[in-house]
Amino acid sequence: MTMIVSEASIFNSTTSVTTDAFATKIQVNDLNLFYGEKQALFNVNLDIKEKEVTALIGPSGCGKSTFLRTLNRMNDLIDGVRVIGNIHIDGENVYESNDVIRLRTKVGMVFQKSNLFPMSIYDNVAYGPRMQGIKNKKILNEIVEESLRGAAIWDEVKDRLKSSALGLSGGQQQRICIARAIAMKPDVILMDEPTSALDPISTLKVEELITQMKKDYTIVIVTHNMQQAARISDKTAFFLNGEVVEYDDTNVIFSTPKDERTEDYVTGRFG
Repeated sequence: MTMIVSEASIFNSTTSVTTDAFATKIQVNDLNLFYGEKQALFNVNLDIKEKEVTALIGPSGCGKSTFLRTLNRMNDLIDGVRVIGNIHIDGENVYESNDVIRLRTKVGMVFQKSNLFPMSIYDNVAYGPRMQGIKNKKILNEIVEESLRGAAIWDEVKDRLKSSALGLSGGQQQRICIARAIAMKPDVILMDEPTSALDPISTLKVEELITQMKKDYTIVIVTHNMQQAARISDKTAFFLNGEVVEYDDTNVIFSTPKDERTEDYVTGRFG
């Protein structure tokens, strides 16, 4: 069972990160997370801008995926997780809300491996809206087409919507997952290593899609691929041992980082 505590600032370790408050979509203050007695995140402070791509980088086990899952409370599903601190999305503290379903509708998620249902392409995309009570066939058709177009895959699948989604290539399946997230009409889309299992051509298509999508969505992406972060993100946060070491414009992180540990990581000295 997840225990949420509002008070923070009881730890010695601090990670202070500041950005211009203009158009801030997600504000994270003094965030600490524990798995039982083990602390995984230490005083994380981030302001994530609206309609930008924010990349989270760092070596395996550094806390970036754990942090990503705090933004839509996916960590609530893990026994013994305890969160201290605050996350505000559009000014609302997500850990003080009892409506987790509404939060996860507003903050969609795309996982490392495509997790399509064993059903048709159409039914995969329409699944969420149907669960929200939309039964009108015309409205569902519009949502499915709009979502598939938004995921830049409509032209590839429009003649096979009733075919199994599991018959698609890996890259196509991942774009269907993105379409399924879009169908819920979120404001924010979280992506956890969305291209790590894809070939270079499919990876490029997903990266191009992410770049197009930021005009409509705030995107936060976890990636081990530093070249990918440099190509597609506006801001980058470097995580190490559960702390945010540095957070800045992506070109600053990769060209003139302020912290020696950031420089060591982005130049390949460790990680």
